[in-house]
This record gives sequence, structure tokens and C-alpha cells, in this order.
Amino acid sequence: MLERLDGIQKRYEEIDGLLADPELSADYTRIQSLLREQASIRNIVVLTREYRETLRQLDEVNSLLRDELDDELAELAREELAGLEHRRERAEEELARALLPKDPNDQKNVILEIRAGTGGEEAGLFAADLFRMYTRYAQRKGWKME
Repeated sequence: MLERLDGIQKRYEEIDGLLADPELSADYTRIQSLLREQASIRNIVVLTREYRETLRQLDEVNSLLRDELDDELAELAREELAGLEHRRERAEEELARALLPKDPNDQKNVILEIRAGTGGEEAGLFAADLFRMYTRYAQRKGWKME
């Protein structure tokens, strides 16, 4: 997993360098595609940096414990170690989720049609309630709706 994360981080830095190139400013479509790609991997890069920082802190705490310090400091280091282990596990889960392939339909629009079925007036009331529910959900998510 770390090799794949290194490759993604290198690509992110490569895109940064390409975007800083003044010759690229004339090619608007290339800039757009690079920015889109950069935005798609930004979250992975941030999570990778946090994960590596957690691993570094874990190494420091483990080295403190190996040095056999006084009891108070050792107890504090053990408490810190437990918290860092939890952070490491959580970061690994988030990274694994972020590395899953994206669905190509995620960025597309949706058409939702709600009709009153058989049941007369009650079916119409249910359809209206369902419409309000979806409208509120879309508003909370910040989605446009017409």
C-alpha cells in the first residue's frame, strides 16, 4: 500500500510543478484536466501525510519506551502509544476507503421522478411527502434542484 501511496504523492507533486509552468497557461483544457486530477487525489495525499506523521510519532514513543525512563514518563508514553495506535488504525481504514476505485457515475446528474400510484388521494399525499423529503435532503447536501 505504501508504494501506491508514494506513487500518488509523486504524481500530486508532479501536477503542482506542471501547473506552475508558465508555458501551460495558454492551454486551458490541459490546466482543467490537471486541476481535476489534482483535486481527485488531494484527499489521498492529505491522508497519507497524516498517516506518515502518525507512524513517525509512534516510532518516537516506542523509542522512549525502549529507553526505560522513570515510571511517570513511561506511563505517559504508554497512554500516548494507545492513542497513536488508534489513530494509525483509523488512518489506515480511511486510506483503504480513499484508494477504492471511483464510480464513473458519481459526478453525473440524477433525474428522479415521483408519481402517485394506485391508491387515490393517499398515494398523492405519500408522493408529496416523498418529494419534500428528497428536497430537504438535497438542500442539506448543497445540491442544486429544479
